[in-house]
Amino acid sequence: MVVSRLLLCLAVLACSPAWALGTDDVPLLWNTAANQASCVDPDSALWVEFASGKACIRYFSSSPLEHAPVVIVMFHGDRNIEMHRPPEAIAGNTLTAKDKQAATLTRRAGVPVVIVARPGTYGSSGNHGQRRQASEFQALAVALDQLRKRYGIGQFVLLGHSGGATVVASLLTLGRTDVKCAVMTSGAFGLLERARMIRQTKGLPARDGRDTNGLFNPYDPLEHISGISRVAARPLYVIGNPGDQVAPFELQKKFYQALKDAGHTARLIEAPAIAPANHQLRNDIALKTASACARSGLAGDASRNAAFTQ
Repeated sequence: MVVSRLLLCLAVLACSPAWALGTDDVPLLWNTAANQASCVDPDSALWVEFASGKACIRYFSSSPLEHAPVVIVMFHGDRNIEMHRPPEAIAGNTLTAKDKQAATLTRRAGVPVVIVARPGTYGSSGNHGQRRQASEFQALAVALDQLRKRYGIGQFVLLGHSGGATVVASLLTLGRTDVKCAVMTSGAFGLLERARMIRQTKGLPARDGRDTNGLFNPYDPLEHISGISRVAARPLYVIGNPGDQVAPFELQKKFYQALKDAGHTARLIEAPAIAPANHQLRNDIALKTASACARSGLAGDASRNAAFTQ
């Protein structure tokens, strides 16, 4: 990976935007237009074309991915605060930093972890302010297809927290059959009802038909359960805290129940969280759950399980 990025830098140094160079310490840009000419890093960029548009999706991993039987794909939650900052003022906003984060997660999980950047964040093109529209999930679905094809990956374990959990759920509704299991922590579901509940709690007037981003027609995975492929014994984990002030646990349970009613192997787990918002879960339950699922059935699973660290 390092050699190919260096050669890429030398080849395009004079004519390409800095974020596309593969220069490891250059800040990644946010909320940019899609540009195929600059979507050129062979180890960290995917040019995708989908029903409603085109995008450059960035991904980060320092582990060999070629022919990996299972890879954990992680999606971050919303980055509301970061998206309004200059790229250089965003913590961990370089290729080096994201690769190091993926390396740490990989070491702890015992299987390769890839961080896929949602549109508008960490170098992926798009507008993060338009999140949870159908186009976000269409772009990421094609990105996973290309990632799997590029490296010959066997299966994915999808892992997401908060808005990242909504991404995972939405990708499932698009009918993926290459997912070994999915882990959704503190997920945002029932998007219009969630917006109403949060505004009511804050004493704000209702904005009928709009989600928490102020947008009409969000893509709500709760309304698209029928699109999820029936895969025998594939566990779908919904994990949260009953006191969640950001993603009401009532709606997380509603999503879980809809999965159960549709015949999926859904599991609801109540987990301790950090007060007062109770949105960030304790004890690293998300990665531990994803790791256990990813490693199940793999050769040497027992030794990898023993090596998992806090």
